[in-house]
Amino acid sequence: MYKQWTIGDFRRLLKLSLICYLFFSSAAFSQSNGEIAASEPVAAPTTSETLASFVSLQKQLQKDILLINKKIAASQSDSEKANLKEQLDKLKNDLSVTTRNFENIAAGVDITALRGEAEEAFNLQKEVFSLVSPAIDEMKEMTARVRQKSELKKKITYFEERLPIIEEALSNVDKLREKGGTKSLLQSLKETEDQWVKQRAFMQSELQAAQLQLDKLTESETSIAEASQSYLKSFFQKRGLYLTIALLVVVSIVVLSRLSASAMHRFIPGFRAKHRSFRVRLIELLHRVFTALFAILGPMVVFYIVEDWVLFSLGILLLFGIAWALRQTIPRYWSQIQLFLNVGSVREGERILMEGLPWLVQQINVFSTLVNPVAGISQRVPIDELVDLKSRPCSPDEPWFPCGKGDWVILNSGVRGKVAGISHEMVQLIERGGARLTYQMGDFLASSPRNLAVNFRIKEIIGISYNLQHESTTTIPATLQDYLLKRIHEEGYGDQLLNLRVEFNAANTSSLDIAVIADFKGELGDLYNRLRRAIQRWSVDACSEYGWEIPFPQMTLHGAVASLNPAD
Repeated sequence: MYKQWTIGDFRRLLKLSLICYLFFSSAAFSQSNGEIAASEPVAAPTTSETLASFVSLQKQLQKDILLINKKIAASQSDSEKANLKEQLDKLKNDLSVTTRNFENIAAGVDITALRGEAEEAFNLQKEVFSLVSPAIDEMKEMTARVRQKSELKKKITYFEERLPIIEEALSNVDKLREKGGTKSLLQSLKETEDQWVKQRAFMQSELQAAQLQLDKLTESETSIAEASQSYLKSFFQKRGLYLTIALLVVVSIVVLSRLSASAMHRFIPGFRAKHRSFRVRLIELLHRVFTALFAILGPMVVFYIVEDWVLFSLGILLLFGIAWALRQTIPRYWSQIQLFLNVGSVREGERILMEGLPWLVQQINVFSTLVNPVAGISQRVPIDELVDLKSRPCSPDEPWFPCGKGDWVILNSGVRGKVAGISHEMVQLIERGGARLTYQMGDFLASSPRNLAVNFRIKEIIGISYNLQHESTTTIPATLQDYLLKRIHEEGYGDQLLNLRVEFNAANTSSLDIAVIADFKGELGDLYNRLRRAIQRWSVDACSEYGWEIPFPQMTLHGAVASLNPAD
């Protein structure tokens, strides 16, 4: 009599013999203790022995097919015939496969193409799924208990919601039967009640079975932390060696990449140039691209060689995820490549405006270097931040910053101080006396700082009385200039004086104004207010010495002051 397990056992025995042949003919890793196991040499089955096993299998399959055909002819049930035909189709398929394998082994080559069989059409979705299916199976196995609990809970909820409905229906039918009626009506109600009673019994049994299974799962399950720890421990026990090898491959690739990059910088002169050529940049770009490519493919090759399809599938899923995440950023990466090759919108040696400040693009790389030569600050920015900017060539006389560290500046608010520090965010000034003022960069630039570091001009006005009108445009300016020049040299400012002019300025309502214009070197910037006061003092001294009257509204002395009585 036909027994289906006989065929399965026979086929498993054949597969086991082939696996043993492949196993004992090569060195394999022992996953139980992580060491290479030495095995005794086993004689491999010869071709004749293998063919003989195929012949035996073919005969057994033919006998089973004949037996199934007899059963189909003798069967009176359609459902039984359908079941037997399904078994028959499977046996015929096994016989076809066995015959094809026998012919291929006997011929010594794959003769599938000679049979004229149509090749299966390429299906991308099917191929991709076949690659990632081991990882999916692993995740399904990891979450099997959780999914089983969820399904049992849904099943329990389903039956708990429907049992009260059946109970109510049975109660209503029972009430109708109590009221009486025709015999046929009572018979129909009886049949309906019996059917619902069976349905209730079935649902109760299903509910009890599901509840029992759920209780057993709940009793046997561990906490999430323990389950995760157990799974991870099992995962790394099985695949720890392969993951270690993959990690070593990645480390080796990175080390070799660094060594090759160092060698290129050492032996190729263009790599050490301040502004590298397009060819050198292209070589470095290809070097980085291949390094990243090998670092990604290296572990995949390891998983493929050791035939760990779970890790291989996880790697493919990771690559798919990266590709999906990068699908929208490819144009931006193309712009970054153009910048890296120095053919984009920002180029080395040119000027850009970033964060409200002008910057010189000193070097473009994965992390680019920007400097402000006057402020003495620099920053390293990712190349991605330069994608939306554009640079332009700059001339030598273009300003970069209003001042440098150590310069004396005057803000439009009248604040005067020495620049003690400049950063990207703020500027700090030190006033005379040591007080420190700190401004945010935007506020400092908005104050239009006046830099005294190179040269600066002082313009002071002195008013004289209209009694000196005849001399105010000729004699007095020349005399006052000579006097001021003498005093400037006497007090030690002569070497720093660049220019001194005294000119008639304007006829004011109560005085004739004379302007004193003095240009000094920047090294006296810290004495700016002292020099202003000194010029006023020297001008008043000149008025006193030469008897020039200073009008009253200016609250100054005039030539008659000396004759006044101190007691008045």
